[in-house]
Amino acid sequence: MTPYHFFHERELNLKNGANLMQKSQRCSSHDSIRKSGKGGFTLVETLVAISLLTIAIVAPMTLTTQSLGSAYYARDQITAFHIAQEAIESVRHARDRNVLKNALGTTVNLLDGFPALNGDPFTVDTTNGDAMELCSGTCQALRKSNEGLYGYNPAWNKTYFTRTVNATFVPESNNDEVNVSVTVSWQTGSFNSRSFTISDNLFRWVNDGSASQ
Repeated sequence: MTPYHFFHERELNLKNGANLMQKSQRCSSHDSIRKSGKGGFTLVETLVAISLLTIAIVAPMTLTTQSLGSAYYARDQITAFHIAQEAIESVRHARDRNVLKNALGTTVNLLDGFPALNGDPFTVDTTNGDAMELCSGTCQALRKSNEGLYGYNPAWNKTYFTRTVNATFVPESNNDEVNVSVTVSWQTGSFNSRSFTISDNLFRWVNDGSASQ
């Protein structure tokens, strides 16, 4: 081996030894970081963690909001149904009260007291002797007493329920059948306005004073 080759080979061995030592130091440093637990998260790992945390928080809140909205809607729909049915029963009661008058000898029209039979909207106050009044435009909102009664007493608390009653003669019934429909509309908070309508037919089932009027 010539002196050139000898020194060249020794230089290569020294460089390889230095490289191995640097690699060993880097591995030892990484192992030390892992063992000490002081290694930081990368940007991608941080973003993934934030995304998972956001989903874990937002998803239950969204479900809770939807559940509350459904509960409020169901509660108000049940209330609207009972308010509408109450008006139907009140109008029927007014008709039956006239039936009783005829039975006691006072000849009256069974539909006496109805403010309109041509479809014009009117209100029914079941807490005031089934009083009926025509609406000037949109019917006023119902009010609620502390005992849970619905009516139009100005001293009661105003509600977001509006009840509109319409009555029309059924065609070709010779004015012996009346269709009564009741629409209750309401809006809960920021939800869309909703409405609920029921109807019933009333008949002249006894002889009354309609022929003389």
